[in-house]
Amino acid sequence: MHNMTDDLAFSAARVPIAAAIAAAKLTGRGDEKAADQAAVDAMRNMLNQMPMKGRIVIGEGERDEAPMLYIGEEVGTGQGVELDIALDPLEGTTLTAKAMANALAVIAFAPRGGLLHAPDTYMDKLAVGPGFEDGIVDLDKPADENAKALAKAKGVKIEDIGVCVLDRPRHADIITALRKAGCRVHLITDGDVAGVINCTKPETGIDMYVGQGGAPEGVLAAAALKCVGGQFQGRLVFRNDDEKQRAERTGVTDFKRRYTLTELVSDDALFLATGVTQGSLLDGVRVVNGVAHTHTLVLNSYTRTVSELRVRQPV
Repeated sequence: MHNMTDDLAFSAARVPIAAAIAAAKLTGRGDEKAADQAAVDAMRNMLNQMPMKGRIVIGEGERDEAPMLYIGEEVGTGQGVELDIALDPLEGTTLTAKAMANALAVIAFAPRGGLLHAPDTYMDKLAVGPGFEDGIVDLDKPADENAKALAKAKGVKIEDIGVCVLDRPRHADIITALRKAGCRVHLITDGDVAGVINCTKPETGIDMYVGQGGAPEGVLAAAALKCVGGQFQGRLVFRNDDEKQRAERTGVTDFKRRYTLTELVSDDALFLATGVTQGSLLDGVRVVNGVAHTHTLVLNSYTRTVSELRVRQPV
C-alpha cells in the first residue's frame, strides 16, 4: 500500500492548523521570533502525535541553530510509515508580526528519500502552473522571453500574463524587463512559497513565478506543484564558501546543477498549507467566541486530489 493516502493527508492537516492558530495569536504584535516559535512548538507537538517514523529534511535550520524542528530531527510516534518532511511552520514571520496578508503554515510529506535535502542557501526559481507542455519555460532564458512563450501557449496577449516576483533590489532588472514586455507584475514582500502556489490557481491571475529565494522553500513549493502538474526549475545560489560547505554536507556536489521538479520531489507527495493571515490563496485564522476558524489547502500527488478544509475548533 502506498504511503500517500488521503487518510494520511487529512490526519496530517492537524499539523499546519495547529501551527497557524498558535502563530495567529501573535498577529500584529511586532515580534517575529515569538510568532515563529509559537508555530514551531505547535507543529512539533502535533507531528509527534502522528503514527509515523518521520524525519525532518527541511526545517528551521541545522541542529546547532534550531532547538526545534531541526534538519535530521526524528518526529512521530516511531511506529508506522517512514516519511521525509519539509516544513516552514510560519512562512511570513514579518507578515504575521505586521498583520499583513498571505502568511502561511506549510508542510510537505513524502516517502523516505522522496525530497531533496536542500541546503539553507538561495535558489534561482522558475515556476508555472499546470496545463503546459514540458519545457515551455527555461530557467536560463530571460524572464520576459518565458512570459512571451506562456502567452503564445495560452493563446493570449502578453498583457494578459501575470508574473509573481519577490520585491527585492536583486530582482530590479527582471521586473523592468517584464513590465517593458507588457506583463502584469505582481510584487510580494515575503512568502515565496505562497507566490509559487498562486500559479496553481487560475483565479489568482498569476501564470508564472520567477526570482531568487530560499532553497528550502523551493522544495516546499515544488511539492505543491508536483500535486497539480505544474513545472518548476531551480539552481542553487552560493554567496560564499561556507554556503558551499553547507551544501556539501547535504550531498550536493554539482554547484551549477539545474534541478527539475522531479529531482526536487522524486516521489509522490502531500502538501498542506493553512492560512495564518488573510491572503489571496487562503483565508486567515479567525477566532469568534472562543472558536478558531481555519482554511487549509490539501494537495495529494498520489491520489491527484485537491481539497480545501474549513475547520472550526475551540481554542
